[in-house]
Amino acid sequence: MEPSQPETPAGMLDELTGSICVELTYEQRLYGFACCAGLGLVCSFLSSLLWMQPMKFALLYSIGNILSLGSTGFLTGFSRQMKNMFQKTRLVATLLYLGCLIMTIVAATMLKSFPLTIVFLVLQSLALIWYCLSYIPGGRSVLKSCFGISNF
Repeated sequence: MEPSQPETPAGMLDELTGSICVELTYEQRLYGFACCAGLGLVCSFLSSLLWMQPMKFALLYSIGNILSLGSTGFLTGFSRQMKNMFQKTRLVATLLYLGCLIMTIVAATMLKSFPLTIVFLVLQSLALIWYCLSYIPGGRSVLKSCFGISNF
């Protein structure tokens, strides 16, 4: 009997997402993407109609972000998307974004705190911008130079 090798985080990620994902045809992936992206846009649009009700706005905005993020998983594959999200170059951005997204929902639904919901909503939006810029070559550098930030 051979000693078992400790499983790497990437191996655990493959095992986790492999059990969730199934093989989809190209057409099914496009449908999945379109449905999730469409629902994400609808939630985001509806949230903009509720901007005077910050708790509902934050919840719909966050759900829209989750659906939009999930939609890209249909195109790239969920396992590959997870690997890309947690690469060294965007690990902090991903963790900040996901943490703020979760805390926005918690503040709006469980804590029912208007000030915390607004704080996490703003942080979520900023983290989303920083996360998205991690996919654009030089995107973060351009933003930092616009604000005169040298190290961040």
